[in-house]
Amino acid sequence: MSTQPQPEPSPKRRGRPRLDPARSETRARLIRAGLVHLTERGYGATGVDEILKASSVPRGSFYHQFGSKAEFGAALIEAYHSYFIAKLDRALSDPTLDPLERLRAFTRDAEAGMARHDFTRGCLIGNLGQEIGALPEPFRARLIAVLTEWQDRTAACLHAALAQGVLRGGLDPQALAIQFWTGWEGAVLRAKMERSAQPLRQFADTFFTLIQN
Repeated sequence: MSTQPQPEPSPKRRGRPRLDPARSETRARLIRAGLVHLTERGYGATGVDEILKASSVPRGSFYHQFGSKAEFGAALIEAYHSYFIAKLDRALSDPTLDPLERLRAFTRDAEAGMARHDFTRGCLIGNLGQEIGALPEPFRARLIAVLTEWQDRTAACLHAALAQGVLRGGLDPQALAIQFWTGWEGAVLRAKMERSAQPLRQFADTFFTLIQN
C-alpha cells in the first residue's frame, strides 16, 4: 500500500456567478415593456398586470426579478439612463462636427426617435418628473442625479464651443446646459401632447440662435 501523501484537491476558483440566460431574458422583456408603457403613459397610470401582459411574463417571475413596482421603476430609470447617456455621448463626441452642431445633431436624432413612434413616447425622466409628488421618495434624488449627468456632458460640449469661438462670449456653459435641459424636456412634453415635431424644432432653433456667434 502506498504511503505517498495524496495531493489536496485544488480550491475552486471564485468568479462571477453564471447568469441564467432565461432569467436574463425575462428581465430584459420586463424592462422593454416597462420602458414602452412608462414613456407613453407614466408610472402611476401603468399597473404591473399591464407589464405582465405586454411582456408575456408570469406574475411569479416578475416578483422573482423585482421585489415591488417601486424596485421595477428604479430599474427602469437605470436602464433608460444607460441607453440615453450612450446616445448623448455619441452625438456630443462626434469629431466631424463643431460642438454646437453636435448638440444640434442630438436634437435632430431625438426628434427622429419620437417621430418613429408617432410622438406617443416621451422622455422617461421627464415623464417621471411630472409625477414626482406621487412617486417613491428615493426616485427624486436619482432623477435629479440623472439630469445633472446630462447637464454636465452638455456643459462640457458648450465649454468646447466657447473655446472654439462658436459660442457667444460672456455666456456661462453650465447655466446654458441647465437652461437647455429645462427647455428641451418641456419641448418633448409639448411634442408628445401635440403629436408634432414643431415644439422640438422651435425650441432648438431659438436656443441655438440665441447662443451662437
